[in-house]
Amino acid sequence: MVTKKKNINEKKKIKQDLFIESILKITEAITSDLYIEDILKLIVTVTAEVLNSPICSLLLLEERKKELCVRATQSISEHYNKKPNIKLGEGIAGMVAKTGKAMTSNDVRKDNNYLNRDIAIKEHLCSLLCVPLIFKGNIIGVLNMYTSKPRDFSSDEINILKSVASQAAIVIENFRLVVESQVIKEELETRKAIERAKGILMKKQKLSEDDSYTLLRKFSMDHRKSMREVSEAIILSEDMREFATR
Repeated sequence: MVTKKKNINEKKKIKQDLFIESILKITEAITSDLYIEDILKLIVTVTAEVLNSPICSLLLLEERKKELCVRATQSISEHYNKKPNIKLGEGIAGMVAKTGKAMTSNDVRKDNNYLNRDIAIKEHLCSLLCVPLIFKGNIIGVLNMYTSKPRDFSSDEINILKSVASQAAIVIENFRLVVESQVIKEELETRKAIERAKGILMKKQKLSEDDSYTLLRKFSMDHRKSMREVSEAIILSEDMREFATR
């Protein structure tokens, strides 16, 4: 009896150690210089290793289409990686993304709520644990973990996947913020360049503001160059002319 209890405690400690190790790896990835695709791939790979899963996948919600699409998986299965997007509210993943509540399936091959049973049969997938990716109350996707044999997921396993999902959501939203801020910065720089180029044309060519902008746009379209490229070329030419006359 003592030995049995000792073995249970040892197994529990191993799981705890694996959990801590996985969270540390993911935290290191978040603060690294890796690209978002590499970070997400690391997240699903580490999760699959810790929870002994043949396929772990991360699906993101495309707001415009209201669909979930596979964004990262450690699986090399062509069938799984090319599976169609999932509509919000449809299938297990779709319901999790809609309700924000984790769901399990003891055997997806026989579960009518699971949409891709043919792929599950081909890939020998059985049980599924699906948890939502939530950031500041917004559901942005789901994290899936499959097993190859029937499994009743423990509270520890569910909590591990929820913790990983929480970390993944932070990574994704931080990346989106960086992209959005970069886009805004690019737009501001483009506007500044166009305004300065217009000013140069207005002064040199004696054009109105509207005519200057029309000329810039026409040149941009005719030469298949962006408005910013054309504007920066005009600015550079003017700066060189001023430098030469000093």
